[in-house]
Amino acid sequence: MSAVACVIIWKVIVRRRDILLALLALIVLWQIISWLVNEPILPGPVVVGRVFVEELGDGLAGHFLVSLWRVLASIILAVMLAAPAGIALGQSAKLNRMFSPVIYMLYPIPKVVLVPIVLLLFGIGDFPKIFIIFMILFFQILVLVRDSAAGIEPKTLLSVRSLGAGRRALFRYVYLPASLSAILTALRQSVGTAVAVLYIAELFATDRGLGYYISLNGSTLFNYPAMYAGVVAMSILGLGLYFSVDRLERQICPWRFAK
Repeated sequence: MSAVACVIIWKVIVRRRDILLALLALIVLWQIISWLVNEPILPGPVVVGRVFVEELGDGLAGHFLVSLWRVLASIILAVMLAAPAGIALGQSAKLNRMFSPVIYMLYPIPKVVLVPIVLLLFGIGDFPKIFIIFMILFFQILVLVRDSAAGIEPKTLLSVRSLGAGRRALFRYVYLPASLSAILTALRQSVGTAVAVLYIAELFATDRGLGYYISLNGSTLFNYPAMYAGVVAMSILGLGLYFSVDRLERQICPWRFAK
């Protein structure tokens, strides 16, 4: 085994060890706070863990899959639309000047405030939830990809053009590879916000999803262990998506992590 491979394996082991130690510290802190509060509103991690396992077979797994589907659909839709649009804006200074004022006006607006409007316009069902998360991801990806495409060195473009490459070849072999890191970075930065907005969106006009499950057990049934089980499930959803994107970025763009 090469020295480089040994170093990579060691870094992975250390990274996972650090994550496990942080998780253990959070669980211990949770248990200590639960003992100090000593109220039903804050059950300990052991109780919540037992209820989590029980609830998986009693509907929690179904709610998790619904929420996962909504986030994944939003991610796919945002990447398919925002990545080509960002590359087009990065390629064309004229297009960028035309659309930049609109982007600068819409990008800073907290998309969560649009939840009631989107629900009124599109009604109930999966689409309004997907659309809300899509708006968050779209602008993050659009801005980062645009800046990445615009930052490509002119001499790189001239070198490729000198080999006879047209616009399509430039898109495929220059702009798209250069933008992959920006796409994945935008997803990694946005996934936490996307899951938070998903929770809010699932509080309205739905009977499926982790947001509905948490609200039902916490505010209606007062089943606090089940409510925390839903919180744990939504945390797993967010962390799973974050680490999946992080791992994908390390595989596709290894140069970003080389030291």
